[in-house]
Amino acid sequence: MTQTQRERYARHIALKEIGEEGQERLLRAKVIVIGAGGLGSAALLYLAAAGVGTLGIADADQVDLSNLQRQIIHATSDIGKNKVRSAQETLTAINPDVIIQPYVTYVSEKNILQLIRDYDFVIDATDNFASKFLINDACVVVKKPFSHAGILGFEGQIMTYVPGMGACYRCIFQSPPEDVLTCKEVGIIGAMAGVMGTLQATEAIKYLTGAGELLTGKMLTYDARTMTFRKISLPSHDPNCPVCGVHPSIQLSSDDISPCK
Repeated sequence: MTQTQRERYARHIALKEIGEEGQERLLRAKVIVIGAGGLGSAALLYLAAAGVGTLGIADADQVDLSNLQRQIIHATSDIGKNKVRSAQETLTAINPDVIIQPYVTYVSEKNILQLIRDYDFVIDATDNFASKFLINDACVVVKKPFSHAGILGFEGQIMTYVPGMGACYRCIFQSPPEDVLTCKEVGIIGAMAGVMGTLQATEAIKYLTGAGELLTGKMLTYDARTMTFRKISLPSHDPNCPVCGVHPSIQLSSDDISPCK
């Protein structure tokens, strides 16, 4: 590390659980955040500030006025701009040493494997069940650790999957539910996205540095109305799971995808 880096990351280096060796791991690490909305905003801001060497950002949406109540990586002047581009500008201003790999694309079965293949950790910051199951399935198939989070109203949940350690997202929830209300319909307290997205960044940093205990085999839930956190032990790995079970039936194809210039 340079002297400037030692000064920038001094509070990390002071932690016995991270130290200089752990910070160097962060500087070499690659994390992709799928979704540059509420969850992704908080996760990306703290990962960039932490010095994660390469950050991938995947999102095809543009910033609109209703996003700004919770998607704090974007500003009023960014309305109409692609979220990936807006996020890239904000993160570069925070920490110019971080390499940003922008993917202006919707995540699909055709590109998900190529999208995550070069990254050490994946953050699911999406807002719909179809994408969450797809990210889970892809990470299980190519053995990538990832953090899942979901938010609605005043409530949030988070879990971390590490290959070979506990159940995957599909083991727990099996398949996307039907007729689920969305944040647009129910509403969401903006700070909830910040709480859960920051926890996702924390899980990524812990995984990359080896510090602390991850939320593997556990679901952490949060109710902002009562300021109540609960850590729930999840059922063990399901041998009949269609993606990580004994006889997996879910397969994914892949097309090549490159970062946008």
